[in-house]
Amino acid sequence: MNALKKILLGEQGLVVIFAAAFVIVSLFVPNFLTERNMLGLLQSVVTIGIVACTMMFCLASRDFDLSVGSIVAFSGMIAVMVSNATGSIPLGLLAALLCGAVVGFVNGIVIARFRINALITTLATMQIVRGLALIASDGRAVGINDPAFYQLALSRFLTVPTPIWIMLMLFILFGFVLNRTVFGKNTLAIGGNPEASRLAGVNVVNTRIWIFALQGLICGIAGILLASRITSGQPNAATGLELSVISACVLGGVSLAGGRAAMSGVIVGVLIMGIAENVMNLLNIQAFYQYVVRGLILLIAVLLDNLRSSAAGRRG
Repeated sequence: MNALKKILLGEQGLVVIFAAAFVIVSLFVPNFLTERNMLGLLQSVVTIGIVACTMMFCLASRDFDLSVGSIVAFSGMIAVMVSNATGSIPLGLLAALLCGAVVGFVNGIVIARFRINALITTLATMQIVRGLALIASDGRAVGINDPAFYQLALSRFLTVPTPIWIMLMLFILFGFVLNRTVFGKNTLAIGGNPEASRLAGVNVVNTRIWIFALQGLICGIAGILLASRITSGQPNAATGLELSVISACVLGGVSLAGGRAAMSGVIVGVLIMGIAENVMNLLNIQAFYQYVVRGLILLIAVLLDNLRSSAAGRRG
């Protein structure tokens, strides 16, 4: 029993859980293993996966960001509106990325420089940015004038949709940043012990600001791809995204107490979230019940994080 518990709470535990879930679902859910469904599953987790790349850094540094869903929606709106107004898709994309980065930078300044609690700050930003999206669009979806904008989501490379390739590249990039750069190691150090990191010469304030600015920038990318996929700028898009992203990260072994993260775990956590959504859709489970399942997944993720932290404390 202790050996099983050790495996499940260890680094390989998530892979075991994922493999078991994948096998069970493959056996009992019709059409799950078809190529069309597999590509659909990966496309469905693009937004969660992209945003999870930088949410991992937020959580690893003892922070979190509840405003990601609003930033994604707002960035998508800006991309469409600027593209329509100027007739230039590149300008629209640049504006969306800039807006996302600015919102993230403001979050970082308020949290790190003025030492305001991340929960309160990002909860406020979530409401402000969502409100700005609704005001800018008058509460309505904004259609895309140039059909070329759709190609961001519809184009394919080697038969695989471009957004999936973008997600994979970001997984590789931020996995490298976490494990092979000073920035990544400083992030983990800050999450482990901020004061000790400061005394060791790490610029804790600037690092935290950069983490939130990166989070906003990546939300901008996710917003652009989402707007292209749903063929419009939707002010109410990505509602509840923050909970799905945090669930995926925590399922993937990122500690809510900071100091522990691995991109491989986050990828598996994202896939688990995607499989859960995909199976519920294939089985035609009503949306009301899907909310319950998402809530249970978040609760299980937090419980696993608590058990991992307790086990690590006993080993320490």
